[in-house]
Amino acid sequence: MLKDITLGQYFPGDSIVHRLDPRMKIIISIIYITAIFSASSMYTLVGVFLFNILLILLSGIPFIIIIKALKPLVFIIIFTGTVNIFMAGGDTLLFELGFIKVHLEGVLFAAFMILRIVSLVSATSVLISYTTSPTVLTDAIERLLAPLKKIKMPVHEFAMMMTIALRFIPTLIDETAKIINAQKARGADFYSGNILKRAKALVPILIPLMISCFRRADELATAMECRCYKGGEGRTKMKRLRYAGRDFAAFMLSAALVAGVYVVQGLVLN
Repeated sequence: MLKDITLGQYFPGDSIVHRLDPRMKIIISIIYITAIFSASSMYTLVGVFLFNILLILLSGIPFIIIIKALKPLVFIIIFTGTVNIFMAGGDTLLFELGFIKVHLEGVLFAAFMILRIVSLVSATSVLISYTTSPTVLTDAIERLLAPLKKIKMPVHEFAMMMTIALRFIPTLIDETAKIINAQKARGADFYSGNILKRAKALVPILIPLMISCFRRADELATAMECRCYKGGEGRTKMKRLRYAGRDFAAFMLSAALVAGVYVVQGLVLN
C-alpha cells in the first residue's frame, strides 16, 4: 500500500508542462494556490478545478498517479468532510437523529472543502514534483530566492535542503514498506486491537526507520564531502535557466484564472 504513494516522485516526459521553466512552475503554483483560497463559492472553485484537469492533461501524467498522490491525505479528507457535514448549519434540513443534524448547506460546504484540498494537492504535485527533476528544482528555488543573498541568507543551502527532503520522500516510503514486511515476517501485528495497541505496534517501525534516516543522511553528507561540495559559492551551472514564450503564456493563463475568480465572485455576490 505504501508503494502506491507517489508523493515526491519525478516522472520524466516531454509534455508542455515538463518543458516549462521550473521558476515559472513555482510562480504558477503560488498563483494557483492564491486562486484556490480566493475562491469562496462552488462556481469559482469548480472553474479552478477544471483548470487543474487541463493542467493534468497537458502534463501527460496518468490520473491514477494523481489518485495515488491523494492516498496519504485520505484521513484528512474524510475528517474534513465529516466535520463540515455535521458542524455546518443551514436552512435545508436533510437528516436529523437526536442532536445530530445534517443540512444541505453543510453537505455542499463539505464538498467545497474536499474539492479545495484535492485541487491544491494534485496541481502542486504535477507542477512541482511530477514534472520537475530535483536538480532543476534546486536551481529554480535558488534563482528565485537570489535577492535574499544580499541579507546573507544561505539561499543555495536552503534550496538544496528543500530538494533533498522532497527527493527522499519516495525513498523513506520504500524503506518503511520494507521494515513493515520484515516485522510482519517476525510475527508483528499492526492492524488488530484498539488505537493504543496499534500505536504501540508502530514503535518497531519508527525506531528502525529513524536509524535508517540518520544513516542515509550520514552517507549523503560523506558523499558530498568526497565530491568536494562546499556550498553554492563559486558554483557554475551546466544548464542555464531561460524563459521562453510558453512560460509567459502559462503565466498569463494562470493570472487570467485568478482574475476570473474575482470577477465571477463579484458577479455572484451582486
